[in-house]
Amino acid sequence: MKTSTSEGKHGIQWTSRMQLDDLDFADDLAFLSQTQQQMQEKTTSVAAASAEIGLNIHKGKSKILRYNTACTNPIKIDGEDLKDVKTFTYLGSIIDEQGGSDADVRARIGKARAAYLQLRNIWNSKQLSTNTKVRSFNTNVKTVLLYGAETWRTTKVIIQKIQVSTQNTSDQLAGHY
Repeated sequence: MKTSTSEGKHGIQWTSRMQLDDLDFADDLAFLSQTQQQMQEKTTSVAAASAEIGLNIHKGKSKILRYNTACTNPIKIDGEDLKDVKTFTYLGSIIDEQGGSDADVRARIGKARAAYLQLRNIWNSKQLSTNTKVRSFNTNVKTVLLYGAETWRTTKVIIQKIQVSTQNTSDQLAGHY
């Protein structure tokens, strides 16, 4: 990966002295470029470097998300256009073309609600103490809600959504005691 992306400065400005070219975790890659041409060069370079060592890029799983651009020229691998999308999930977090956190926060609230509902038997239990129920809530519901929160833009609206979600669920939990 490093060899194929370090050929030129094709990333985004991260700090005054540093460019961010890609995000990598195991076999999950997200390339960052300022222009369509740079993205195409990077994609072609990574595909070639991968092929040299016997790896293939799954074109069906490869997506293009354009942020703040009017350019719609396709990005290709081996002559095949990659699909343009408005959102995609990277390591469990939703990334969208707006560059914000709203879609991810909405999804997290929904997943936390589902986690809460799956534990209905715990909340209704007469044998479990309030302390045990609160600990279960914190470990099984809040963690789902806050997964990836360190990457969110912490706007007043997002903070309010999280607080309302937590308060609503806590209020429901309190009603079960």
